[in-house]
Amino acid sequence: MITLQDIKNAQIIINSSIHQTPMLQSTELSRVSGNHISLKGEHLQKTGAFKIRGATNKISQVVKEGATSVTAASSGNHGQAVAYAANKHGIAATIVVPEDAPKSKINAIHSYNGKVVTCGTTSEERLPRAMEIAKEQGGVYIPPYDDPFIIAGQGTVGLEILEQADSIDMVCVPVGGGGLLSGIATAIKQSKPSIQVIGVEPEIANDTYLSFQKGTINSIQETATIADGLRTNQPGDMTFPIVHKYVDDIILVSEREIKLAMSFVLERMKQVVEPSGAVALAGAMFGKLHVQDKNIVAVASGGNMDIENIGNLME
Repeated sequence: MITLQDIKNAQIIINSSIHQTPMLQSTELSRVSGNHISLKGEHLQKTGAFKIRGATNKISQVVKEGATSVTAASSGNHGQAVAYAANKHGIAATIVVPEDAPKSKINAIHSYNGKVVTCGTTSEERLPRAMEIAKEQGGVYIPPYDDPFIIAGQGTVGLEILEQADSIDMVCVPVGGGGLLSGIATAIKQSKPSIQVIGVEPEIANDTYLSFQKGTINSIQETATIADGLRTNQPGDMTFPIVHKYVDDIILVSEREIKLAMSFVLERMKQVVEPSGAVALAGAMFGKLHVQDKNIVAVASGGNMDIENIGNLME
């Protein structure tokens, strides 16, 4: 398992390559939820999502080891981050994306000089193809979440939250493969264990929820949740033990609740947050936490989606 020191080391490495994203507040959001809500704005991060943190930390390491090319499998945000970080270090990147990946994410990968290869619709199809390409090209495969450098990089979000907020009772984090949740949970629990860390997952993509309830990794069938960044079939072998050790609970939100959260932040806070990025806020907004008058941070993990699809995703 990674340590708090690993995350602090990552923060030093990636500091010049990322934004320290803001904490956003809304009086109406706090009123609706019955708690004092702050939104950690990773949708305003470089490449539009938190993924740049882990990708930068990992690619910095493999470049030190002599890598000249990298590959990744991604529904979009991880791919953008890997392409951006690789381009910054002057090495080639090939990103394997699902056939239904949002155009905005594919266009962004191209803008960072990344090569795009499409393969299937699930992570089970994409990952082997990305590994195969890495082997063919003599490159390095960059995992989306199951890697200590990736997890440590994502954990820097937790360090920033602690630096930016004076009083925190709870942090809500979206969960797919578990890289962001395991990193933030490590940073929070090894710094201030009294703060609760809650994972939030779509009801129809509940692999981590089921695994958390049973204490062992469980897989699910392919899911069509609108939160495309959270369409994993099971939590990671490396991330799940961390989640199981440090996370206080995993809660579920419906597709409609995700849409309502997205609509709220667009209308009332003038912020564009993608479905995956709105999941944690949905968990905080609709009484799923069973608390009142608490200081809660919800992580808005990303803001990348096709402009023409925004209307279809709003309630």
